[in-house]
Parts: sequence; C-alpha cells; structure tokens
Amino acid sequence: MDEPARPDVILDVVFEDGLFFLVLRNIGTRPALAVSTEFGRPLLGLGGTKDIAALPLFRRLEFLAPGREIRTLLDSSASWFRRRQGTRITARLAYRDAGGERYETRVKHDLAVYREVAYVTRR
Repeated sequence: MDEPARPDVILDVVFEDGLFFLVLRNIGTRPALAVSTEFGRPLLGLGGTKDIAALPLFRRLEFLAPGREIRTLLDSSASWFRRRQGTRITARLAYRDAGGERYETRVKHDLAVYREVAYVTRR
C-alpha cells in the first residue's frame, strides 16, 4: 500500500566523532510549513553555555522541503556526560501542509545509549 503524499517531520539525534547533533528532517514527500518543536526541558549544550532548545530554528521554521534537513550541534558527548545532563530528550513537533492540514510528531531519544560507544576524533 502506498504512503499518502504528506510532510513527515522528525527530530533525530546524530552521534558523529564524539559529537551530538540535533537534526530536524522532513522525511515526507511534501513540504512542511510552520514547523515548531517543543522540548520537554531546556537542552543546555555547547559546554552548558546555550539552551539549544530555545534556538529560533525550533520555535518556527516557515518551510522545510521534502527530503531536507537542518542540523545543529548540541554538544560533545564528553561535555554532555561530564556535566551529568539528563540523557532523555523528548520533543513534540507540530507542522502543516500546503492545504492547511495539521500534523504532530512526538519523539523520544535517550543519549545514554551512546555513553560507551567508542569513536576516533579527527584533526
């Protein structure tokens, strides 16, 4: 059965070379409009200096094309775990399509799964 043509926005966590990135991605086949992300709590990243959840990117993104993503650095895993940040991230994403149909996606991530993952840093 074919999937309906619609936007489908997710928030993913990417662990790469010891760094955590948050990735806002439209995995759907239509543009997502008025995308907003509400986190369950502040996400103090960049060594504890910035609330990444408060970035304008997550408040309201007017347009996210199908297949497109926007990635932002959350923190290094060493810094995140050293500061004993909570490991669970929850988010509610709300958006609409060009016809005005509203959608909502809820995601949960637990960064604890990356605590013991080995990686090599590159220069």
